[in-house]
Amino acid sequence: MPEVLASKTIFSLLEVSRSIQKTIADRYKSLYWIKAEMNKLNHYTHSGHCYPELVEKKDGKIVAEMRSTLWKADFQRINALFIKQLGEPLREGITMLFQAAISYDPLYGFSLKILDIDPTFVLGELEKEKRESIQKLREEGLFGANRQLRFPLLAKRLAIISVETSKGLSDFFNIIKQNPWGYRFEYRLFPALLQGDKSIPSIIKQLAVIAEQSHEFDAVAIIRGGGGEVGLSSYNNYLLAKAIALFPIPVLTGIGHSTNETVSEMVAYKNAITPSELADFLIQKFHQFAIPVDEALRRIVDATNTQFIQEQRNLEQISRAISWSSKAHLASQSNELKTTTSHLQLFSRQLLRARMVELSNSDRLLRLADPQQLLMRGFSITRLNGRALTDAAVLAPGDEIETTFLSGLTYSNIIKK
Repeated sequence: MPEVLASKTIFSLLEVSRSIQKTIADRYKSLYWIKAEMNKLNHYTHSGHCYPELVEKKDGKIVAEMRSTLWKADFQRINALFIKQLGEPLREGITMLFQAAISYDPLYGFSLKILDIDPTFVLGELEKEKRESIQKLREEGLFGANRQLRFPLLAKRLAIISVETSKGLSDFFNIIKQNPWGYRFEYRLFPALLQGDKSIPSIIKQLAVIAEQSHEFDAVAIIRGGGGEVGLSSYNNYLLAKAIALFPIPVLTGIGHSTNETVSEMVAYKNAITPSELADFLIQKFHQFAIPVDEALRRIVDATNTQFIQEQRNLEQISRAISWSSKAHLASQSNELKTTTSHLQLFSRQLLRARMVELSNSDRLLRLADPQQLLMRGFSITRLNGRALTDAAVLAPGDEIETTFLSGLTYSNIIKK
């Protein structure tokens, strides 16, 4: 009973709580289908119970929040249904339609007791988001932007967005590292969350980091292991798909599923069903480059060998022709040399005799021109200042002249001419 004090009616906290509990119990007697986003699942493995945190967002902001309970038996039944219909277990980060009872407990407060969840509604919400993202990208003219980029001749420098522990990444590495042709790839890992709502900002952040150094890479590969439709819902997000569409170099996806292509895969330059298929795609690009090169090399080698053989034959023919021609020319030149030698011998004897006659005549003339011979014949030589005189006109009175005779010298002064 409430306590009355000084004209004031006072209720205890428990009385108020029980009053609220009764009011809610009287008012909300039925089960209700409610749409909300499961922000956190809060599954406790030791008890098997879940205490999901439910929110409703508007323009990205939370406008309502409530806690709920999902008891072990109901969770196991619903989880099995999700695995059967969606290919993966119940998880947080999805918008769901669930059936719940509304209750209030004086100790634990207000909550929703979840009894059932409709997995088909989850698929419908995912498909709705997918359609809206596609429509926005088409209206903005961005849907095919990344696919219009020029793919490099050899995409060997890769920026990889993945998780180090991803099995899909391990499969990818096994193929590109152990390819039997010895093709070599360079890569750098940019770790990111790849599932749930948190994967959206995580992947976008790493894309921004790579964009700042995009000149160092030929392509970006987003690699993830397998998963069901719900787990891939983040790849239908408009912001993530837009970041991929606008990326400055080709984006390749291998996120491990075979049906219902996500928007991010649609706008990427190349979508492979699995990481292994993506690795095969990159190796095939090497093949497309290497095979024509190998073929060209083979043609060059064949042409070179053919040319060598032809030139060898030509060289042998020329060698034989040179050998025969050389012998004939050598014989001809030998005969000409013998003839020339005979001519030279005859000519040299005749020339020698002629030269001897000329020398004899020259000697006689030289002897006749010898001053000593002239002096012996009674001639004399008169000199002025050491120079022989041939003209008296150069003399002047007073000049001293020298006269040479066969025997002796005389000196005279010019008195008159």
